Amino acid sequence: MENKEQFLREKNILVFPCGSEIGLEIHKALSYSTHVEVFGASSVSSNHGKYVYKNYIEKVPFVEDDEFIDKLNLLIDNHKIDFVFPAHDSVVLKLAESQNELHCKVIGSPVETCRICRSKKLTYETFISLLAVPKTYKRLDNDIEFPIFLKPSVGQGSKSTFIANSKEEVSFCLEQNNSLLLLEFLPGREYTIDCFTDRHGVLRFAGGRERLRISNGISVDTYPVFTDERFKKLADTINKTLKFRGAWFFQVKERSDGELVLLEIAPRIAGAMGLYRNCGINMPLLSVFDAQNMDVEIYYNNYLIEMDRALINRFTVKLDYQHVYIDLEDTVILNNRVNIWIIAFLYQCLNKGIKIHLISRHRGNIEETLQKYRLESIFDTVTNINQLEEKSDYIKESPAIFIDDSFSERKQIFEKKGIPTFDINSIECLLDWRV
Repeated sequence: MENKEQFLREKNILVFPCGSEIGLEIHKALSYSTHVEVFGASSVSSNHGKYVYKNYIEKVPFVEDDEFIDKLNLLIDNHKIDFVFPAHDSVVLKLAESQNELHCKVIGSPVETCRICRSKKLTYETFISLLAVPKTYKRLDNDIEFPIFLKPSVGQGSKSTFIANSKEEVSFCLEQNNSLLLLEFLPGREYTIDCFTDRHGVLRFAGGRERLRISNGISVDTYPVFTDERFKKLADTINKTLKFRGAWFFQVKERSDGELVLLEIAPRIAGAMGLYRNCGINMPLLSVFDAQNMDVEIYYNNYLIEMDRALINRFTVKLDYQHVYIDLEDTVILNNRVNIWIIAFLYQCLNKGIKIHLISRHRGNIEETLQKYRLESIFDTVTNINQLEEKSDYIKESPAIFIDDSFSERKQIFEKKGIPTFDINSIECLLDWRV
């Protein structure tokens, strides 16, 4: 084991590419840990990573670029990166192949494992005598049982996959991509089994989850399946055949008779590993600790949980303000409850040193109301005006913004003071998610 003092120092972790679903899950898993400082890098300017990574780096060459390793090493040196965490299948293999050239350690499995897992063809050839893999057809086979499933040998998600119901449809698909594999169609339930193998090669965890709804190859509705013992047996077989280190996963699907058939194996974080993270198993962080030759323990909360994912709005707003003026009723307090999104924004302002001014037409004792909802310490100033007074007369500081549920109040402030005004439904554009 390495010197204990090394573990006490905060480690700099680079995630690349940070805007993939994998990179976003790694960010959620690591960004609040006191053991790491997380950096995100991308090759493209339009990606979601820039909205959540506080330490964000752009214009890294694509993984196929001849200068990729040299430029990545420059980034590693400049930011004193200790570990790089690959967040795309092609990057997983490239970094594993280039470990000896890199100026830091790659978090992941050995290169031969990455090479086999990157190819469905190699994966099926490796495991055909060990467990069930999809039946593979040749283009001119006469015993093809339609429908069949066509997918690339090297790919991820459901990109460039097809279901063909005739030889004519097969021919059409192969004209688009003649390297597609022709596989039996599996009609049953589909599962992902999230796994963790430690530095000693011991499979420490294998947890299944059903993929209830899939969008663009991504599991967007999933829940744990704790009771199916077949998952652990399959995981043991795979773990004994290939050498893994850290988090990995595999996917299976049922034949019509219920037999589980291997679809793919990936030696990386899965975007939906957030399900088990919320049960207490933080696989990206466990992988970081294991990469430092630390022994880890795993336990999880065995409660009913289901995770559903959908698009989320995040914004870049070029707006400078040092003062926030805000209403109380139907804004900070909504339906006799504290508006949690408003509170999140107000505490964001406190963190940034932005002054918060409450302007209200409260009919009761405003101090008692603030105490009732435990809001008495948030505001820098509290002004309670009567029904005839205008709020604009009390907006004296700048640069400032105004937040109120009332259209007439916002319109009056906008016209008289010329400052940006916001309804509570547009607060989301003011939230800063970068950590």
